[in-house]
Amino acid sequence: MSALLRWRESLAAWAIPPEIRAEESPWVLPREVFVRRADRQLERREGASLRLAEEAIGPSGGTVLDIGAAAGAASLPLRGATEITAVDGDAELLAEFSRRADGARTVLGHWPAVAASCTVADVVVCHHVAYNVPDLAPFVAALTAHARRLVVLETAERHPLTALNPLWRHFHGVERPSGPTADDLVDCLRELGIEPRVDRWRRAPAAEHPDFAALVEATRRRLCLPPSRLSEVDVQLREFGIDPALPPDLGSSGDDVVTLSWRPPVIH
Repeated sequence: MSALLRWRESLAAWAIPPEIRAEESPWVLPREVFVRRADRQLERREGASLRLAEEAIGPSGGTVLDIGAAAGAASLPLRGATEITAVDGDAELLAEFSRRADGARTVLGHWPAVAASCTVADVVVCHHVAYNVPDLAPFVAALTAHARRLVVLETAERHPLTALNPLWRHFHGVERPSGPTADDLVDCLRELGIEPRVDRWRRAPAAEHPDFAALVEATRRRLCLPPSRLSEVDVQLREFGIDPALPPDLGSSGDDVVTLSWRPPVIH
């Protein structure tokens, strides 16, 4: 089986088991998490992704295309960015991006469907989107085609929902998938003819939700549990070792991060 097909099948395995009924959609989009990440990155400026993108931008400056931009954690901290175009499928998050980026262009829609609406940029950044992309070939091809100097793709070391697996086991007696991983993504890129640079690093722990109660609520929904079991989720998260003072987003990207970067082919 090809790496690309394994990737697609691994993502499909994350579908909610048919015997579990959810009163609300478990696919929670915690906008406040992305907003807090953008503001934190503007302050901290951490990680290999930022460093590599800034090296590619260089002292003379350059344009940036941010795919899956959310509130701007991947692009707004970049020094030397002369122009930023942000692409995201969520209008509210793009509004948060615009509030933080004076004059930046935003494109509402999903990549690569909106690729034709975006001009080529010096650097293309794409953070924590890949695990939502079952069909990697056209997605990656469009990233590469829109970059003059460098593509920087940041992702979690493992599929972010794996953090919830012990809780699925506790509440439902269900074993959830363990993949795919960043290494699987590297295999896919190689299958597409791309040999990426791989940088592994760890993000400093931080409170990703505004408070512990927000984490409990998001986790309840992700576990397909009714509101009546909120207190049980609270107890289990504490027993799970979650620090209420630093509530992470268990269904998001985690702190073990991999930055994959590659240069587009030179066209003579």
